[in-house]
Amino acid sequence: MSSNKAIEDFIQQKVLPEYQPLVTTFRELIQKDFPELSEEMRGGTEAYYSVPVYRLNHIVITLSPTKQGMTFAFSEGKSFEDKYKLLEGVGNKTLNIRLHSIDEFDADKMRYYIKQAIAIDRKQS
Repeated sequence: MSSNKAIEDFIQQKVLPEYQPLVTTFRELIQKDFPELSEEMRGGTEAYYSVPVYRLNHIVITLSPTKQGMTFAFSEGKSFEDKYKLLEGVGNKTLNIRLHSIDEFDADKMRYYIKQAIAIDRKQS
């Protein structure tokens, strides 16, 4: 993906080394297949650090590292079809995909969810 120092720093400082390939692979997928999405950092307070987000008109995906893997939060995930049964959460709008290793990353499945996120965002604008 095109260099974004804030994102690169985030990956190095906040994502455990064993999960960094998940972020790199996700970023490459976005750049290759969804170049219309912009990548930026969002948030950041004394209590919470900034996280990478992907937006079209609104934020559609937020990445969050955990000690057990990476969480890909889809802002309108509650509206998605979930034929792969990967979405988790109890939010009114946001649902997550949690991955614990690069072996769990399936580009075709991720594309399926990203396409829905983009379609919903386009309808809302």
